[in-house]
Amino acid sequence: MSTRHALLKLLADGAFHSGPVLGERLGVSRAAVNKAIQSLVESGADIHRVSGRGYRLGEPFVPLSEVQIGALLAERQVQASVGVFDEVDSTNQQLLRSPDLSSGRVCLAETQSAGRGRRGRGWVATPYHNILMSMSWRFETGPAGLAGLSLAAGVAVLRALEEFGVRDAGLKWPNDVLRDGRKLAGLLIDLRGEASGPSLVVLGLGLNVHLAPHEAALIDQPWIALRESLTAPVDRNRLAGLLIHHLHEMFHRFERTGFEAFRAEWEHHHLYAGKVVRLQSGHEDVHGTVDGIDAQGGLRVCIAGGELRTFHSGDVSLRAAH
Repeated sequence: MSTRHALLKLLADGAFHSGPVLGERLGVSRAAVNKAIQSLVESGADIHRVSGRGYRLGEPFVPLSEVQIGALLAERQVQASVGVFDEVDSTNQQLLRSPDLSSGRVCLAETQSAGRGRRGRGWVATPYHNILMSMSWRFETGPAGLAGLSLAAGVAVLRALEEFGVRDAGLKWPNDVLRDGRKLAGLLIDLRGEASGPSLVVLGLGLNVHLAPHEAALIDQPWIALRESLTAPVDRNRLAGLLIHHLHEMFHRFERTGFEAFRAEWEHHHLYAGKVVRLQSGHEDVHGTVDGIDAQGGLRVCIAGGELRTFHSGDVSLRAAH
């Protein structure tokens, strides 16, 4: 365990801890403590320093733990290899660099220096307070056989949230999870493979647990975090374990059935079903009424004159029309 990570574990209770006491408990010098504190602050950790009292975190947290997550997965007989990192560029890229990437490899990070969202956007997250994870899976089929996979993953995320106690979230096409009309989580797929297969999928998930004001100010769309509405502190290790469990289950089922097994459940949770919407695809600006999704996960929209068109993921954005 790095000095940074060990230091965070000591500060996780939100109380003040003096530099000398931290150094003694970690078995390092006061200078090493100061260096680790400075490194954490530069990475985005909200650490307060008060003369005569020491250091404390602005928001208490429990560090992500491979042991705790692994225990939950073992109870459910889920075969997954989980790695927790203090900081990566992005969890997807961290997995993609692995020389032998197999199904069920999971990367979780406390912070990302280059997290990605859809359409080239960055993913904003307060370090050490959110869920930033990726999972890999190998399919025998080519990319064409994976249509609808990101939608199926959205269903898996909802199942995990419901088991965690969050039962009022819904889905926005193609790969967002919303709560109270605001974005709670987003999914991103990196796909490698030949047309005839096999294919390697790395599925990335960012889920908002707590966002500090200075990070929240950088987000250009309505957002929500679990910490806002849950009275008890969020157990990120349990939440991560549930997400891994349900995503793992989803991948296995998708291998056998494709998207069709998830289609009805996705439609049930679709927050824009039957609503008038605006879609922007490239230079095209389309207004119409949502008419569900097709067997490949494409969004069907009834536009002026009654024409029914189907849109697929990519540079298509969806906003409720006013």
